[in-house]
Amino acid sequence: MPDTIRQIRTIVTALLLAAAGGSLAGCSGGDFGRTRADMRSDDMHSWLGVEATGSLGLKSSQFQLTDEERQLRDLAYPMIEPPLSRPAWKSVFGDYKALPSPWRQKVVFDRTMYGRTLIDEPHRSHSSRYAQLIEDVRNDITRFEPFFACAIRVIDLDRKRNASMARVSDLSPRERDDAVARMQENSLIVQWVQQCLERRVSSYRWALERLVLQAPDTIAADADRLIGELAAQTANPPVQARPLIGAPGVSPVNEPAAVSKG
Repeated sequence: MPDTIRQIRTIVTALLLAAAGGSLAGCSGGDFGRTRADMRSDDMHSWLGVEATGSLGLKSSQFQLTDEERQLRDLAYPMIEPPLSRPAWKSVFGDYKALPSPWRQKVVFDRTMYGRTLIDEPHRSHSSRYAQLIEDVRNDITRFEPFFACAIRVIDLDRKRNASMARVSDLSPRERDDAVARMQENSLIVQWVQQCLERRVSSYRWALERLVLQAPDTIAADADRLIGELAAQTANPPVQARPLIGAPGVSPVNEPAAVSKG
């Protein structure tokens, strides 16, 4: 009898562990830091354009996204989401949320937040903090070219769209408004990414300065070189989305806002 009870308990325990494992696998949905599979869809980032125009009191377009426009939004999101903005456990479970556009935010940009999070989070050694900083900067450098290559294509197609409206027969006011709104959305998304990159460079520099102050290491030179590379790319993007609508400046905490780049 005791053997039978033990066997039953063993089977029940195994079933519970299997169920728990399946549940966790379903939540995580793949690699660390990726949104779980059941949260992904073709237009999961379409809200970016709606948020950008809505934050300025503009109407969003009712046109469906083109393949290029969809890719622009997909490539923009990881450059807009601040690094270290969510705990590791949320990354494991594929946490995903919409973010407010820079035109909606009233607070002064806090360039210290990234560095304070990097330094305050538990690490095995100071070297791992440098490694995290270098990885974050390198990720932005890697994402830079694909995003702006797509942005060039989208903006070029929007120029063609704008020129073609004069030749479209029986163009309705609704069609014109949707076309203009879509061009505004695309332009604002590019501007949004440009502003986020400027902010990241500022945040990375603050973080590196504090790391060098608290835990000097020769690896700091590698981090400084990468930040310089990202800063140079950000200062000279291959395409400028115009006009810059109400672009807030990048400024440290408790300091007057800087003049926006024209």
